[in-house]
Amino acid sequence: MVANSSPRIIMSLDLGTTSTRVALYDSTGTTVTIVAREHQQYFPHPGWVEHDASEIWANIRELAALAMARAGLTVADIASIGITNQRETIVAWDANTSRPVQRAIVWQDARTDATVEQLIANGQNAAVQSATGLHLSAYFSAPKMAWMLQHHEAAARLATNGHLRFGTIDSWIIWNLTGGAVHATDITNASRTSLMDIRTGQWDYNLGEVFGIDPNILRDALPEIHPSVYHYGDVTGSLAIGGLPITGVLGDQQAASFGQTIFAAGEAKNTYGTGCFLLYNTGHEPVFSSSGLLTTVAYQLPGEAPVYALEGSVAQAGSVVQWLRDQLGIIKSSDDIERLANSVTDHGGVYFVPAFSGLLAPWWRSDASGTIIGLTNYATAGHIARATLDATAYQTLDVIQAVEADTGRPLQRLNVDGGMTVNAQLMQFQADILDVIVQRNADVETTARGAAYAAGLGIGIWEDTAQLRNLWQAGGIWHPQIETDKRDRLIAGWRAAIEHAIGWPVDETS
Repeated sequence: MVANSSPRIIMSLDLGTTSTRVALYDSTGTTVTIVAREHQQYFPHPGWVEHDASEIWANIRELAALAMARAGLTVADIASIGITNQRETIVAWDANTSRPVQRAIVWQDARTDATVEQLIANGQNAAVQSATGLHLSAYFSAPKMAWMLQHHEAAARLATNGHLRFGTIDSWIIWNLTGGAVHATDITNASRTSLMDIRTGQWDYNLGEVFGIDPNILRDALPEIHPSVYHYGDVTGSLAIGGLPITGVLGDQQAASFGQTIFAAGEAKNTYGTGCFLLYNTGHEPVFSSSGLLTTVAYQLPGEAPVYALEGSVAQAGSVVQWLRDQLGIIKSSDDIERLANSVTDHGGVYFVPAFSGLLAPWWRSDASGTIIGLTNYATAGHIARATLDATAYQTLDVIQAVEADTGRPLQRLNVDGGMTVNAQLMQFQADILDVIVQRNADVETTARGAAYAAGLGIGIWEDTAQLRNLWQAGGIWHPQIETDKRDRLIAGWRAAIEHAIGWPVDETS
């Protein structure tokens, strides 16, 4: 590709739960190239999930250079950088050395369940939800920060000296890209910590006391909050992408929504990745759920009020397919799941509730356990594969029914994205069980695209969100095909399976 006198290429850094991607997009929204690398998952104890933040940073450095080389580009051809990331995952590092004090605690991690349950029993949930829009849950960042301070002497010592830095993955990467010059996060990531006032978009340091964290520690340790579209700083010149401005940052689910151009109230998207996440745009006013959903920030443009969303977070979706591959050996690769599921005509009475770390929205039951129910000697590996895919659709149904209860508006259409949406059998079942049209973007990986769109707005590649809407292209559409009575029977079976999964004792001695 020939270098442009005025750079028109956006680099998107997509820091996911299982892998890191670097994608390049041109001003028409066309994907120039994507490179990716998985990072190691650590499970040191039951319910614990950790990442090596230094490994993720090393992957970014290498993949950014590789993406430019693959595309035949140099840094002079790139206009700016956008960042999107797994949310809630927390890194703690030494501001003097830029070294993490321990492995990052991942959003899926459940080690603080007992602590959070005690906070709920003490009546803290209503106040936290009113301030932050979030239920008390081990899912969010604040309990993870408290655990680090309580269990790592180095973290406590650095906090006392004012040298500890906390951040979600975006903050960690911004810090490293800028050589430690910038400690910042965007409002969508901040809204997932249980420490941001959802109305003001700023930290409420006193919320730290709920979790046993000194507010003064948070004043030193937390990053500055900025809009999603903003000039965060410039990459240090010692890197292959040195000198480039960072002009857009979004949490991964908000980035997927931005990439789907979900800009109007009443529009919704569902992303099928490691987990499954529905965002329903509610406009400039936060809507507080009484049905088990989260109130979150969808995005914020410079000089404007935040746009809010209701969110339903499902912890296990694509990760269950990985479990079938890595732990049970039922499939050899993740791509085999559709073939195996299609080897049977139905689920054979089998239901799978993949509550490996409890159930998130709309149930919020940390005492739920993974459950496969309805097994007979008729059941085969194909039925388990089918039940695995069906579980993702059922969990999405639970979330959408909660949205409809909170808003009083039936959903007309669901935009979908993420790696699992290439599975036509799953998408058809999703349309069937929801009884709505399901529509997929031509680009199933809209997370990196959303970060690129935000960065492009920030650097002036695109003028407004209306221009971004014009870039959207349909890639598939599914209409409901099953009868109402069959749908009702399937849903009743799922509800029964959920009841069996909740309250199951888990052995935590190993």
